[in-house]
Amino acid sequence: MKVLNFLVQSNDILNVRNNLIKVTPANNETLPEMFPGQFVQILVDNSPNVFLRRPISINFIDKKKNEIWLLIQRVGEGTRKICELNPGEVINLMFPLGNSFTIPNHKGNYLLIGGGVGTAPMLFLGKRINEFGIEPDFLLGGRSATDILQQEEFERYGNLFLTTEDGTVGQKGYVTDHTILKEKNYDYIFTCGPKPMMVSVAKYANTNGIECEVSLENLMACGFGACLCCTEKTVRGNVCSCTEGPVFNIKELTWLD
Repeated sequence: MKVLNFLVQSNDILNVRNNLIKVTPANNETLPEMFPGQFVQILVDNSPNVFLRRPISINFIDKKKNEIWLLIQRVGEGTRKICELNPGEVINLMFPLGNSFTIPNHKGNYLLIGGGVGTAPMLFLGKRINEFGIEPDFLLGGRSATDILQQEEFERYGNLFLTTEDGTVGQKGYVTDHTILKEKNYDYIFTCGPKPMMVSVAKYANTNGIECEVSLENLMACGFGACLCCTEKTVRGNVCSCTEGPVFNIKELTWLD
């Protein structure tokens, strides 16, 4: 785990709720190895009402530019202040935290499902899978077309399928309604997004004998297991999702009971 100052290289508004911020180490230090599913804790400066860091998934690592990409949803004062940063300003990160998805290195059919801002770790994971010569399928869902983010980036690394609740893009409905789940047999499913969505995906995977990992979005404060606010019930008892997760195999969770 490192704590470093970074420089904001760019801050792009993707829609009314989400920004994509790209940062590089302020001291030009080469980024350490990081893995899909891990996250950072961001210090929120100049905000007297925000005392704790904010956990944000690693969206992508650009090794050539030595950049971390952070897809941030503005949900409160902390994330709003982060999204107000301008290029050239300093942001302090604690990173990399948590465990990662299991990176497959053999042939098979892989489905990566993201809902809302839960699509963030799927891009990095898809790239890593693609590096092994495997073309994964991405299934992204949102309320409407404006909630589907980074489509061109996802299309670089696999096949893209979309659902929206209002039918403005892709198939109408939830990700678990998409016809690809009936048309293709998968060996592995990885998912991140709202818990009801992930529970549905987990039950689908379990029913069909598919290996499945989920990345939890539990509320976190410290990021290293001291505050106990991100606990999750598992077959081993309650654990901190920031240290034991945020990625879990569904067999570890109690969702299938």
